[in-house]
Amino acid sequence: MVSSSTSSPFAPLQNDSFLRACRRQATEHTPIWLMRQAGRYLPEYRATRAQAGSFMGLATSPDYATEVTLQPLERFPLDAAILFSDILTVPDAMGLGLSFAEGEGPRFAHPVRDEAAVAGLQVPDMDRLRYVFDAVGSIRRALSGRVPLIGFSGSPWTLACYMVEGAGSSDYRRIKTMLYARPDLLHRILEINALSVAAYLNAQIDAGAQAVMVFDSWGGVLADGAFQAFSMAYTARVLQALKRQGPDGQDVPRLVFTKGGGLWLPDMNTLDCEVLGLDWTVNLAAARAAVGGAAGGPGKALQGNIDPNVLFAAPEQVQAEARKVLESFGTPHTDASTTGPTHIFNLGHGINQHTPPENVAALVDCVHAHSRAMRASRQAAPSA
Repeated sequence: MVSSSTSSPFAPLQNDSFLRACRRQATEHTPIWLMRQAGRYLPEYRATRAQAGSFMGLATSPDYATEVTLQPLERFPLDAAILFSDILTVPDAMGLGLSFAEGEGPRFAHPVRDEAAVAGLQVPDMDRLRYVFDAVGSIRRALSGRVPLIGFSGSPWTLACYMVEGAGSSDYRRIKTMLYARPDLLHRILEINALSVAAYLNAQIDAGAQAVMVFDSWGGVLADGAFQAFSMAYTARVLQALKRQGPDGQDVPRLVFTKGGGLWLPDMNTLDCEVLGLDWTVNLAAARAAVGGAAGGPGKALQGNIDPNVLFAAPEQVQAEARKVLESFGTPHTDASTTGPTHIFNLGHGINQHTPPENVAALVDCVHAHSRAMRASRQAAPSA
């Protein structure tokens, strides 16, 4: 085991509220970051992408990836940064030919739809993803300890959806046909994906990622039973294979977000991860009661879950909805001597590209201010 006193090539962390919340430790405020926080809603991102010439030109350049990762932190006092990349880098490294057509989203030139294509799949050489790991190290150095850096990957199931469909889908006809007609082929794809995602995230950890997140973006399209067998089981394999410490000897929290997965929270409570992300359909109080645990006992930290479309309302309405989310989670854990239920504020899915940046500022400021007020109120209340 690596000693926690191991010297680090990176600057000491100044704001560790996100990591403490992941560990179910008390924080002075509810930490907040946003899925897709570095992205098209920011004019400076659009300018940088224009310089890069394309999305992949942006994502495959460590310098550009560093620049856009830090852009939202220059505007908003967010409590974490997330690597700027794409969930489809792993299947691209498998040779499937990823491209992004303007206005059409990702597309693979060589989708995996028959026995020969499945038989040809293998875990990619991680050197083909060196640009991602170089970006992680570059971003971590550029952050200079300001906030932690989150690495990420798509889940084995979500990657398989794109690999079989060849692009995004509205009905998932091709992959669900494979699931029911040739489950053996799909299980083989998922096995390769699980090994690949674990290797990919471990390389991000080695490069400096301080937490890693698995995005199961399409888990919610599965039937009950199929979710557990084709999505959750392979996410569990990834989690079990992940390194528990980074090169600095610090633990690396693991987060799992399944869009549409709220009804399976009791099942996901068995996953070997620290944090479960929730979309906007889930009641936070009910989620806390189901999986949040009690003070001093086991449980999951929860992340989420305001509807991203709230951000199109007026700033005062954005703030009112943010307060509702904080109040729904309930009284924050404040005892620094033990662990307990904790909340990381986030959207219930990625931020919309048309979101006004000033509304994001209103959201972040409100979450910090109101969550501090909730803690102060609790501490001021007479003990029973």
